[in-house]
Amino acid sequence: MSGAGTGHRPENLPLAAVFITVAFFCVALVAALAKLSSQYTSTGVILLVQNVIGLLFITPSALRGGWSSLRTGRLGLHVLRAATGTACWYVLFFAITQIPLANATLLTYSAPLWMPLIAWCVTRQWVSRSTWVGAGIGFCGVILVLQPQAHNFSIGGLSALAGAVFLAVAMMSVRWLGATEPMTRVLFYYFLLSTVMALPLAVVDWQPFPPQAWVGLVGLGSAQLISQVLIVVAYRYASAEKVGPFIYTVIVFTALIDWMVWDHRPTPATYLGIALVIGGGLVAVRSRSGAAAGPRNQVSPP
Repeated sequence: MSGAGTGHRPENLPLAAVFITVAFFCVALVAALAKLSSQYTSTGVILLVQNVIGLLFITPSALRGGWSSLRTGRLGLHVLRAATGTACWYVLFFAITQIPLANATLLTYSAPLWMPLIAWCVTRQWVSRSTWVGAGIGFCGVILVLQPQAHNFSIGGLSALAGAVFLAVAMMSVRWLGATEPMTRVLFYYFLLSTVMALPLAVVDWQPFPPQAWVGLVGLGSAQLISQVLIVVAYRYASAEKVGPFIYTVIVFTALIDWMVWDHRPTPATYLGIALVIGGGLVAVRSRSGAAAGPRNQVSPP
């Protein structure tokens, strides 16, 4: 992410690539710790703890400029970003309890493939043919991972796919907010509103959990916070058009974690699906980057 108030330095793409790669490793870690924590407590509780930890850390930084620094004329857009981000994490956390971690993450992080379609539906903005081709290639990969030849779509797969749509809207709202809002303010409102939205889910879903569960829950929230901070730092050293494609490293990381921890070896269809989603996504991202002439794009997990 980038935005006013973050500050920009001379371009250093290798350093930006390191920051963004570590950021998406942290995102993969969030998903893995959520899967581990799900054996102790509910999805709603996991989501609440994640957001509370982020809120506790971001609030002092957000208040450094006084309460006036939190004034915004784009509250509706902040609510949209928080709502879609919260929904994305909720359905992803649910999906990883139903299907392999790698499959759930791959489906959810196919979000960039949905962005041209959503942008066209909302703004009727022209989308290049190569962008549609890239998205089409990626959607073929999504279908392979869903494996419709089994004659049924699992609830976990459909949930992860819904997460992709939510994530796409969240990513686009971050881009729109970044045109006018300092990134600290964006993060503050995201964690604040997401905490409020997650609270009733946690109350309804409440399950007592043992003390050892706090290790995974605190680790999950910390990994989420670190990923957000590293993304901000990465965008100080390179434009989003150049580092945005690194979002797909989260798919590779989660596949490795899923293999090493849960012994879920990707099937040949999953390998091919991963290749198509990443390849199609890169084509679509490069096409949009070449046509972009407005504010710097921003790609971020919710």
